[in-house]
Amino acid sequence: MDETVKLALDTIHKEKQAIIFAPSRASAEKAAEDIAKITSFSLLDLEKGVLKGVGTPTKQCRRLSHCIRKGVAFHHAGLTNKQKELIEDSFREGKIRIICATPTLAAGLSLPAYRVIIKSLKRYSGRWGMDWIPVLEYMQMAGRAGRPEYESLGEALTIAKTDAEKEEIHERYVCGVPEEIYSKLAVEPVLRTYLLSLIASGIIRDNKSMQDFFGKTFWAFQFGDMNKLNLIMERMLHLLEEWGFVTLQNPGGDFAPANALSAEQQMRATAIGKRVSELYLDPLTARHLLDCLIKYDDSKNTFSLLQMVSNTLEMRPLLRIKAKEEDFIHQELMKQYENLLTKEPSAFDIDYSDFMNSIKTALFFEAWIGENDEDYLLEKFNVRPGEIRVKLETADWLLYASEELAKVASQKNIMAPIHRLRLRLKDGVKEELLPLLKFKGIGRVRARKLYSNGLKDIGHLKAVDMATLSQLLGKVLAADVKEQLGETVQQVPAGKRKGQLSLEKF
Repeated sequence: MDETVKLALDTIHKEKQAIIFAPSRASAEKAAEDIAKITSFSLLDLEKGVLKGVGTPTKQCRRLSHCIRKGVAFHHAGLTNKQKELIEDSFREGKIRIICATPTLAAGLSLPAYRVIIKSLKRYSGRWGMDWIPVLEYMQMAGRAGRPEYESLGEALTIAKTDAEKEEIHERYVCGVPEEIYSKLAVEPVLRTYLLSLIASGIIRDNKSMQDFFGKTFWAFQFGDMNKLNLIMERMLHLLEEWGFVTLQNPGGDFAPANALSAEQQMRATAIGKRVSELYLDPLTARHLLDCLIKYDDSKNTFSLLQMVSNTLEMRPLLRIKAKEEDFIHQELMKQYENLLTKEPSAFDIDYSDFMNSIKTALFFEAWIGENDEDYLLEKFNVRPGEIRVKLETADWLLYASEELAKVASQKNIMAPIHRLRLRLKDGVKEELLPLLKFKGIGRVRARKLYSNGLKDIGHLKAVDMATLSQLLGKVLAADVKEQLGETVQQVPAGKRKGQLSLEKF
């Protein structure tokens, strides 16, 4: 029997609870299933509840429900928020005894775990293969055990495969020193976003106020060398100027040369720079979106816009291409090549893999608005229900930002296509169903049912009789739709056939 399973069963025998941290989602799911095969619990209500966390239960949902029935759950970013909340609440109530999770559960939650079991302290780190995780991450996971509001004692156990690995873990983590905490301002996307925001809000107006503000930050305290720090900020400032988001002006009114800054030079955000700041966009993303909007014309399609928002920092992590998918993705790229608004980088470019991953991510969005269900998306793209929701929310935000930038940049030809795409992404439908989605209570399934029965728009719904509409939608929703069309639905007088309805127009 696997050591992790043994420790989990021992925890249950002690009438305690445990969190098992696994290095990947697949590993967390497998660990939960292995333990669930041996436990004797039967939580039928929880099993049904977890299936209600999504509109249409997927293969992942069914696997989770089987585990939860046996008092075990897996927990990762691929679950919906409702499912995660159900698992966390049931764990606090003592119904679920074991949670097998990815490290995302290690931060910000206090749960009644007597024992934390860490399956591995190594993670895949790209080209370098497997590598040890930071000491701080280990401490976050170990710190979930024995929370003072739940337990007086806690155990943090790490699985070691060999004696040598056991010694390494003890030296590196048990006796180890946590890494330094660094200011996020040292990261360029954060710095340029905050710098534009401070200029747009008027907090920074010139070089002196910029140096005064940043000189008081934790970043400056850590960095130590203020002269070098000023050079970094000036480089960011000139980038914002080059992208058209700020202007630099001398006190006399002349615009400043791009390679020189003086304490007196005035900094002002342009109209589009202010809007970028209000949208909380990384200026680099905003410049990317604006460049794409300029290239858009009637020859482009929805894939053009989907790949545009997929090829951004905000959409990461992108869906990664597996080896067996490479030929398929390249074929799809060739089909859509003329529709791309972004230039394909060289195959030797460091950004090439991200570009190709953006193609796969755009294909996922295209499959969603093609009315494919979540099970199909899980099988085809390996994207789980929780991830689907996060990706859709991010795409909607980026498309909304694109629509707002198009207003400021007078690119009005693209506003209607973006708006239609946002509506399609919300419900995952083809464009032909949009007229039906205007009605409250009508989603992708009911809209498709109406459309398939010849009711394709408002005119058809007005013309159809109540009996036919009731057969398709049910009496209550059919009556509601008729009322939304400006008709009053009244029950017929007593004595007529039970349930018969009549219509009276306003």
